[in-house]
Amino acid sequence: MALFGRAARSERRGTPFDFLIVGLGNPGKGYARTRHNVGEEVVASLATRCNAALKAGRDKAMVAEVTIGGHRCVLAFPLTYMNESGQAVGALARRYGIDDPQQLIVVHDELDLPPAQVRVKDGGGLAGNNGLRSITQHLKTQDYRRVRIGIGKPPSKEHGANHVLSRLGKSEREALDVAIQIAADAVEVLIGEGLDVAQRQFNSR
Repeated sequence: MALFGRAARSERRGTPFDFLIVGLGNPGKGYARTRHNVGEEVVASLATRCNAALKAGRDKAMVAEVTIGGHRCVLAFPLTYMNESGQAVGALARRYGIDDPQQLIVVHDELDLPPAQVRVKDGGGLAGNNGLRSITQHLKTQDYRRVRIGIGKPPSKEHGANHVLSRLGKSEREALDVAIQIAADAVEVLIGEGLDVAQRQFNSR
């Protein structure tokens, strides 16, 4: 079967999985716990909930195979930098038989949302996120699902990189820690109960 408009490769193995959940961020301790790595933290939280551990795989990503809501799922954190996330996501989609964009859930930071606000989105634009841009380029579609965590906008565009990569004050960090758990809840509802239920439950907060 075609994979997002392209032929599936031979590395697909066994029975296809139901969902691929990708948390975006940058690898390395220097980026941990920054605004840009909230997606990574959500995937790590989901792995903990499933009593699983993310381990380095063959596709430039940390990966855990889990069951969520009765569905076979792959949790992944790309070990490429944010700008090259699509390299890992494309390879993982092929390996795990993910051939419908609605089977892909990307968790990421969102400048256009207030800090710590969580929203569920089906497809749409890229909102200036280079991780989403890379994924879209590799998969040839924007129709995958997203769980977005607001980090607010910097004072100006010139402060953008510092805003997403800097460490946080105590109060904002505490608020984001709560948002990360809410985002993990949103992923679970999205998988177990579907898009409409997830959007009603999380987009009205």
